[in-house]
Amino acid sequence: MWRLRPGGKPQRIAALPANGLPNGLALDARTRMLYVTDSVLGTISRVPTTGGTLTIWSAAPELTSTGFLGVNGLKIHNGAVWATNLDKGTIQRISIRPDGRAGRVGTEATGLQGIDDFAFTGPGERLLATLNGPSQVALVKPDGGHSIVLTQADGLQNPTSVAVRGDTVYVTSAAYLTAEDPNLIRLRLES
Repeated sequence: MWRLRPGGKPQRIAALPANGLPNGLALDARTRMLYVTDSVLGTISRVPTTGGTLTIWSAAPELTSTGFLGVNGLKIHNGAVWATNLDKGTIQRISIRPDGRAGRVGTEATGLQGIDDFAFTGPGERLLATLNGPSQVALVKPDGGHSIVLTQADGLQNPTSVAVRGDTVYVTSAAYLTAEDPNLIRLRLES
């Protein structure tokens, strides 16, 4: 893991396991800790932004794969670490205890085949999630229910990431399975 500053030299923050696949990365602005998912090892680790040794924060069974890739996308939101599991099609919420350790793991949504990344649409717990195999974006409600809001007909080609800034949504499509039209879609978020 490296820090890149404009005009500066790259600086290594931490070494990552050679037998893993680091995937999602999120910053806890309050504690200045970086959290990283490993989709092969089925773990969430963390390291201070100043650098140091990467330590496993959670290796809960809900993070493991069932044959391909497990824990994937990652966000810090409302005092918890939220993570997706591609193989299981789930979103997990792991509370952050006052001492910084991982708390209880809760499954917040299921049935999200091929879920990769996600982004919260605001301060609540409504979110948008990319489903890369079926080339869809799902709107996931706080009760775990979801509906498909974008599809391949809208230009998606294996979407891998989503970001929300204000009322604008950005969805990247890698097109790694379709090998057609990798792209970035920008749209307005309706409340």
